Amino acid sequence: MLPAAHRLRSSGDFARTIRGGVRAGRASLVVHARVDEPGSGAPTRVGLVVSKAVGGAVQRNRVKRRLRHLVAPHVTTLPSDLTLVVRALPASAQQPELVAPDLEAALSKVRSRLERVSP
Repeated sequence: MLPAAHRLRSSGDFARTIRGGVRAGRASLVVHARVDEPGSGAPTRVGLVVSKAVGGAVQRNRVKRRLRHLVAPHVTTLPSDLTLVVRALPASAQQPELVAPDLEAALSKVRSRLERVSP
C-alpha cells in the first residue's frame, strides 16, 4: 500500500499529468510523468489507471495490487515534486511477467526525458 501522501487522487491531477507531462510506453503499461512545482519539496505522488479493457474486476484488482507493489519502492528513489500516472494495458493481465521489467524500463525512460525537458 502506498502512503496517503504519495497517492494521486483528484481527476484534475491525473489529467494534468497525462496531458502535460512526458510519456513512456511499453507492452504492458504506459507511464506518464510531470514535475509539478519545482523546488516545493512535495512528495512524489503516484496514480494507477486500470480500465475495463484489462479484464474483469478480479483481473483489474490483481493488476492494481501488482502495480502498487512494484511502484512502492520507487516512490522514495524518484525525485520529489514528481507526479506519476501508471496506466495498465491489457497485456498486464495476460502476461504478468512483463509488468516488472516494463515498469523499470518505462521509469528509466521517463527519468531521461524529464532531465532533457527540465532546465
